[in-house]
Amino acid sequence: MHLGVFSVLFQDLPLAAMLEKVRDLGLDCLEIGTGGYPGNHHCDLDGLLGAPERIQTYRSQIESAGLFISALSCQGNPLHPNAAIANEHHSTFEKTVLLAECLKVPVINLLSGCPGDSLTARFPNWCHFAWPPEYPELWAWQWDEIAIPYWKRAAAFAESHGVRLAIEMHPGFLVYNPETALKLREAVGDIVGVNLDPSHLFWLGIDLPSAIRKLGSAIFHVHAKDCAIDRFNTSINGCLDGKPYQTVAERSWSFRTVGWGHGLEAWRSIASALREVGYDYVLSIEHEDPLVEAEEGLRSAVDFLNHVLLRKPAGEAYWT
Repeated sequence: MHLGVFSVLFQDLPLAAMLEKVRDLGLDCLEIGTGGYPGNHHCDLDGLLGAPERIQTYRSQIESAGLFISALSCQGNPLHPNAAIANEHHSTFEKTVLLAECLKVPVINLLSGCPGDSLTARFPNWCHFAWPPEYPELWAWQWDEIAIPYWKRAAAFAESHGVRLAIEMHPGFLVYNPETALKLREAVGDIVGVNLDPSHLFWLGIDLPSAIRKLGSAIFHVHAKDCAIDRFNTSINGCLDGKPYQTVAERSWSFRTVGWGHGLEAWRSIASALREVGYDYVLSIEHEDPLVEAEEGLRSAVDFLNHVLLRKPAGEAYWT
């Protein structure tokens, strides 16, 4: 397995300086944002596609640093009821697929999106509750009339270009847990899988090794991001929390640098479960810790994960 980083961490650095930082940390690979919510700080999507000769130069620059691209990421909401937002995110998705094909990157990371409550809505409407009765009706409409038709078309486009789609399970979007991820995969096909981000599952109370075993071969890419549960605040308010991420002392949970929310035992269990289901690709560090400076958090995560990562294939069971 390889250790990498989501390059948005270094969004204030130009590409060459970012590559030097990543190389000096001894990492193997990069996940690079192409637009949508992550932005495109290290990937001029339109510029590269508009001048194909630049694509090989771009790839060579990354390979010369001893790195490869694990995924291109364009998390957005192509199902947004605001057509301008939906069209922009869809266009970024299609361009990302085309660039991934040119760069020979096998997977792109996305979000499933969330529609509104009608074709005339202004905002997305996430309502995954069984009551009042309007909610299940709305949920069925969002899935059957909006999400599944869209992702069938999107998956066919990606498959025609040899690219797999890794949906990040994220509350606020239709796919937010293993059940909803597998629902979309069943409806659309196995070109769709997941970008497993433990941080979002931790605060939902999901056991990561169990989720990994359930998802199995649907895991295409993995983020290394942690989450700390504040037991005091959770015991009072539960885990649904919309307060600003910076108000850590008041929140029920907060994103943390890997190892600062869950210890070695938890992360070794995650690494072992990934190996059990045959995942042997990448752990991509994503830093969103409001208590730790970004580069310090990355260095801490790298040091921690070097005690977790199983880099070599399992050896022969010589004792049997």
